[in-house]
Amino acid sequence: MQDIIRLLPDAIANQIAAGEVVQRPASVVKELLENAIDAQAKSIQVIIRDAGRTLVQVIDDGGGMSETDARMSFERHATSKIRHADDLFRIRTMGFRGEALASIAAVAQVEMRTRRPADEIGILLRIEGSELKSQESVACLPGTNILVKNLFFNVPARRNFLKTNSVEMRHILDEFQRVALAHPETSLSLYHNDTEVYNLYAGKLNRRIVDMFGKNYRENLISCQEETHYITVKGYVGKPDFARKARGEQFFFVNERFIKHNYLHHAVLAAYESTISEGNHPFYVLNLDIDPSHIDINIHPTKTEIKFDDERSVYALLMAAVRKAISVNHLSHSIDFDSNVNFLHSSPNHRTSEGIKSKSLSPAWEPSPTPPSLPTSRREENNLTNWEKLFEGFQKPEPTLTQTKLDLGETDELITSSPLSPTLGSRANEVSAGDEEDFKNRRLAVQIQNRYVVSAVKSGMMLIDQRAAYERVLYDRYLKQLESPNAVSQQLLFPITVRLPLTDIPLVLEMRDEIIALGFDFDALGPDTLVVRSLPSDLPAEDAQRIFEELTEQLRQSYSDLQLNRTETTARTLARRFASRYLVRLSSDEMERLINQLFVSSNPNYTPMGEPIFTILSLEKIATLFK
Repeated sequence: MQDIIRLLPDAIANQIAAGEVVQRPASVVKELLENAIDAQAKSIQVIIRDAGRTLVQVIDDGGGMSETDARMSFERHATSKIRHADDLFRIRTMGFRGEALASIAAVAQVEMRTRRPADEIGILLRIEGSELKSQESVACLPGTNILVKNLFFNVPARRNFLKTNSVEMRHILDEFQRVALAHPETSLSLYHNDTEVYNLYAGKLNRRIVDMFGKNYRENLISCQEETHYITVKGYVGKPDFARKARGEQFFFVNERFIKHNYLHHAVLAAYESTISEGNHPFYVLNLDIDPSHIDINIHPTKTEIKFDDERSVYALLMAAVRKAISVNHLSHSIDFDSNVNFLHSSPNHRTSEGIKSKSLSPAWEPSPTPPSLPTSRREENNLTNWEKLFEGFQKPEPTLTQTKLDLGETDELITSSPLSPTLGSRANEVSAGDEEDFKNRRLAVQIQNRYVVSAVKSGMMLIDQRAAYERVLYDRYLKQLESPNAVSQQLLFPITVRLPLTDIPLVLEMRDEIIALGFDFDALGPDTLVVRSLPSDLPAEDAQRIFEELTEQLRQSYSDLQLNRTETTARTLARRFASRYLVRLSSDEMERLINQLFVSSNPNYTPMGEPIFTILSLEKIATLFK
């Protein structure tokens, strides 16, 4: 029988390897920037065209390469970073596998000019699809200049899977920001279609943060620095009142390498406990300096995941460092970092909160005596006693608990409402006949903690999630407005400027028509600024900056997670984000209106995300609670 196993040609093997390393243009930017950093470059310039589809060019003033090294750099597993297996546990460089340039050259047309400072002339290489086209001497500046043209030109299927230019550019900006924050001592600039996006000068980390994200960050940064024999924590965290609902401005670096680590993110959130509201995320840029022998970075092709040999200790030390930074700025309870004893040898049940010191008042402190009250005239005494009579008739007293009980149990005439007859014809509406009968026979609704609405029905009690109900109602409203745009907008007296991260502006502009159809009116004023002229009239009173921050955050998540058309994605996005704005005290009429709107919606049972909206507690189930 003929043998069937064959050794793959190098070109095919390189294309397979490129599938793990080069996923999109942002992957090319990341690998080339890391190579420039490893070459000790002090100035790096990135030039992008068509979001990286046409061109990705990286120019640095690093050490450059000799003619032999330049040719070898495009071979698989050719690297200058490691020599022996043990070197994998002493890695301080960004790259070490020797796969990046070979993978890029396998799926693109590459030109590289490079020269060492000591050489008089440089070398020019042209490679297409792993095949060397030309090699010649050329005059060029010291350093390396790499052009990656027509990415995936020989793999059309991969090119078809690329997203829109705005999405791909957002990924490029993410990679650029991570490298820029990890290396503030390096000057970096970024150009897209001949337009300057970033021009960052070398300096300190706080200067780099302000240059990248805006001047309003200057007043909201807290320095976080702590050094132990196991790990050193350096960087900045944001003040608690600067926390936002939007994620994306949280950066972890280990030995100046960007990583994603949910466990360490939880440690930072634990340090902010009781200082920020639930659902908000603090800003932080933190670098953990640790001996490479305590970590393993060779577990993922993109090298954004990492393993520690003692994650519990890293968690405890990081949380203590952040908590100390906050307490030093008098923003939280004070703690003593040194009293968090011996994290490396602590038991699993040891909690870092044991190191928290409670403040005690000085024994000599005494409250100041109450100042004597001034004598009042008889007329003033009479005014103070009877001032409430001025407002009689303007306030409607709320029913007491006793009155509510009587209304619910004794007098049907006082509590019977006249609900609108619900429309139950939609295919998505699966309200059962029993629920429909309960709806028709429901009685006065009562609100619990501005969160739930309870209504007595024939079979027992209906419990409605107020936020989920508004999410369904808003979704139907927004979807109708998007399909036939006649949204009512509220014109602002003065236009408002809104600053957003550069990564969000392309996404907002791409979905501009859908957002305007909802009642917004805005235009781009700069690379990271919008000018807002009107907002939807039905939005609760709130500042435009916060509205757009939350809108773009939800759009970013929905755009990547949901396989829906843009209209439905936008409707879901806005409904989910703004439903929480209606967690307020409702009057009886408002609760009645909400219930009516819910049961005439397209699907009163579930939110657009599939979460249940209400539940019926039968009399039998309620009775079991008391047995």
